[in-house]
Amino acid sequence: MTAHVERPRVYLTESMTETESGVLHTWLRLQRDASGGTPATVTITDQSLTALTRREDDPLLTPVRVVWLPPSPDETTPHKLREALSPRDPLHPGRGAQRRVLRSDPERCRVIAGEPAPLSDLERRLADSGGGSLPEFIRRQAALTLERAERGLLGTQYKVSRFVVDEITDSTRFHSGVRDLADRLNLSVSEVDARSRGALGELVATQSRRAVALWDRLGRYFSRAYRLDVDTSRFEELRELNRQHSLVFLPSHRSYLDPLVLRPALVANDLPLNHVMGGLNVSFWPIGPISKRSGTVFIRRKFGDDEVYKWTLREYIRYLLTKRFNLEWYIEGGRSRTGKLRPPRFGMLTYLTKAFKASVVSDVYLVPVSLTYDQLYEVGAMAAEAHGAPKRKEGLRWLVGYVRAQGQRTGVAHVTIGRPLSLAESLSQEEDPRLAIQKTAFEVCHRINEVTPVTASSLVMLAFLGIEDRALTVAELGYILGPLVDYIVARKLPTAGDVDLMNPQVIRTALFTHVDSGVLRRYDKGDDRVYYLGKDQHLVAAFYRNTSIHFLVVRAIAELVLRAAVEERFTDPIADGWAEAKRMRDLLKFEFFFSDRDTFERELRTELDLIDPTWEDDLSNPRYAENILAGVRPYLAHRVLQPFLEAYEVVADQLVLAPVSTTFDEEKFVAHCLDIAQQRRLRQQIASSESVSGELFATALKLARNRGLVESDDADLPARREVFAREIRKTVERLRRIRALAHARLDTLAEPPDRQEGPARTEETGP
Repeated sequence: MTAHVERPRVYLTESMTETESGVLHTWLRLQRDASGGTPATVTITDQSLTALTRREDDPLLTPVRVVWLPPSPDETTPHKLREALSPRDPLHPGRGAQRRVLRSDPERCRVIAGEPAPLSDLERRLADSGGGSLPEFIRRQAALTLERAERGLLGTQYKVSRFVVDEITDSTRFHSGVRDLADRLNLSVSEVDARSRGALGELVATQSRRAVALWDRLGRYFSRAYRLDVDTSRFEELRELNRQHSLVFLPSHRSYLDPLVLRPALVANDLPLNHVMGGLNVSFWPIGPISKRSGTVFIRRKFGDDEVYKWTLREYIRYLLTKRFNLEWYIEGGRSRTGKLRPPRFGMLTYLTKAFKASVVSDVYLVPVSLTYDQLYEVGAMAAEAHGAPKRKEGLRWLVGYVRAQGQRTGVAHVTIGRPLSLAESLSQEEDPRLAIQKTAFEVCHRINEVTPVTASSLVMLAFLGIEDRALTVAELGYILGPLVDYIVARKLPTAGDVDLMNPQVIRTALFTHVDSGVLRRYDKGDDRVYYLGKDQHLVAAFYRNTSIHFLVVRAIAELVLRAAVEERFTDPIADGWAEAKRMRDLLKFEFFFSDRDTFERELRTELDLIDPTWEDDLSNPRYAENILAGVRPYLAHRVLQPFLEAYEVVADQLVLAPVSTTFDEEKFVAHCLDIAQQRRLRQQIASSESVSGELFATALKLARNRGLVESDDADLPARREVFAREIRKTVERLRRIRALAHARLDTLAEPPDRQEGPARTEETGP
C-alpha cells in the first residue's frame, strides 16, 4: 500500500490503560501532520469507525499500539505448578506492573505503527473479498497490520491471526462452497452455513498473546526435567523455505511432552509457532482452552460421513496454507508404545493434499522431525498398556500426576530435523492420488528414521535384551558393546548430541542412569558386581532399545539369511540368499520401514561386507555360510528381531486354532494371545516379556490379514494358516540358534576384553 502525503493522517488507537495512554500521547506529540500539527486520533469502536467511513477526504489510516516487551526467559521460568498456571501475562502487565516497568526498564515499553492505508483502498479490498461491513473490515485490518508490526519487534513466535473465521466466512469462495455443498447434500444453504461456521468455531485456533505466553510458561515447567539438545544443521534451510512456503512439521511421537519440546526448539531458531493439529481427547480444562488460544487445532477423533465438517476442515487448512502458516501433527497418529516408529496414518495428509490442490500456493514442504528421550517417565504406563492394562483417561487429575512426576527424573530430549520433502514433487510421482499420499507418508517416516540418533541409553538396553534373564558383568557388557560401537562408527550412524560412543564414560553414565531409574538392578555380593533387568522392566527396556533399532534390522536379516543358508544348503548362494532376505522383508513389512527393493539389496550387501569383506570369494565351499556366520561381531538378530517374531508366533499358532469365519473378534483374540504368551513366558518358551505385547499382536494380525488369513471362510484357510505358522516357527528357531551362539561366546569370557580402552568398557564405580 502506498501512502499519499497529501491525505490527512488519522491514527487508529485501541483501548489502553492510563500509563499506556500517556506513553502514546508523548509519542504522538513527536509526529506531525501535513500542516505541522499533531495528527488526529480515532479510537477503534463501532461508533467512531462508522463515522470515519463517512469522511470524503480519503484519510490515510495508521493503526498504533503500545506494546510491552517480555522479560528474559530466566526471569519467568516457573518453579512450581501454581507459578506456571499464574494468569500473569509478560506482554500485558497489569497497571501497577506497567508503572514499575516504565520506571525501572522503560526500553520494554514501545509504540508501534502498522502499515498505513487510505480509506478508499480498504473499501476496494473489502469489495474484492466479497463484501461485508466496512467498519468491521477496518478493525480487522488494523489488528492484522499491527500484528505484523509486532512480529518485527517480538519475533516470529508471535505470528497470530485473530480473525480467521471472519476472513474465511466473509469470502466469496466460502459462500459459493456452501451453496455447492448444500446442492450436493440436498440440504438448505442456511443449515450448511450454520454447521460450517460451528465447525470453524470448534476448529480454529484463536490465538492470543496472553495464552501464548502462558503456554510457553507451562511448557517450561512441564518439561523442566529435560535439557534440550537440538541439531541445528537444517534450520537455515527451513528458514529459507519458509520465506515462500508453509512448512508442515511431522515429528515422531514418543511423549505427551513432544509439542513442548519441539516448540522452543523452533522458536529459538527463528521459526514461527506452528498450528498443532491435536485430538479432542486432550482438550480438557485448563490445558485445552490455553493451548487452543496458543495454536492448537482440536480435531474430532471421528467424524465419519459428516461431509460439512470434512469440507470445513479442508477449507481451514487451505486458508492456513494460503496465509503461509506452519502446521504440525504426528504422522503416527499416536504415541509409540514400543519405542520405534509406528506405521503412518494417512488422514491428515489426505486433507492437507486436498487443501493444497485447492489453494493457489505453489508448494508445501513436509519436515520430518525425530524426537527422542534418554529417559521418559510415561514408558512404564505404556508398557503396562501393552500387557493389557487399560489406558488411563486424560483429565485434570491425570495431568497433575503427570506433571509432578516430571520432576522425579532428569534427562535429555533430542530434536533432529530430517530432509524436507516437497509435497508437490512427491505427489507428482504417482498418478493414483491415494497411492501418492501413502508413498509420501512412508517417505516421511523413512526420513524420520534416517536422522533418529543412536543413543547410549538404547545401546545399553540392547545389551541386556536378547539374553533372557541373564545378568551381565562389566566385562561382559564391554564385550557385547565394544564391537557394536565399532559397527556404528563404521556405518557412520548419527548419534544423539554427537556424543562420542568410543568414550567409556558415555556408556557408563547411561548404565548408571538406568540403574537410578530402576530399569536395571545391580547385585554386589558375589565375586563381581552384576547388572540385570529389574522386575517387569522388559518392555520399558525395549522402548529405549527400539529408538535405535531401525538401523540394525537389515543387519539382523543378513544374519538370518546366513543361518538359513547353513540349514538349507543353498544351491545358488546369491539368488537363494536374496530370495530369503526378501521373504524376511515381506514378513516384517508392517513392523519396520524398508527401502525399495533395489536399495534393500544394496543395504544387505553392505551388511555382508561389514561382516566379512571377502564373503563372495568362497561361495563354492559347502561351509561358506557357517564360516561367515562364525565371524559375526556381535550377533544382533536375536536382540533385534526375536521379540517381534516370538509375538508373531503366538498369533500364528492361535490362528491355527481359531474357527474359520468371516467374522473375527480381534479384541477377544488379542486378550487370549496375551494369556497364552504370558504362560509361554513363565515356561521359558518365550525369551522375553517384551513379546507379551498387545501392540505386537496387533501388527502380527495386520500381516495375517494382508495374507488373507483372518476373516475368511475359504475351505483351504486352515491349511494356509498352518503354512504361515510353520514359516514363523522356522524363523524363530533360527533366531534362537543365533542367540545360542551369542550365549556361547559369553560363556567363554573369562576376563575383560583385550581392548582396555574399548568404547564400552565400564569401570566398577557409580551406582
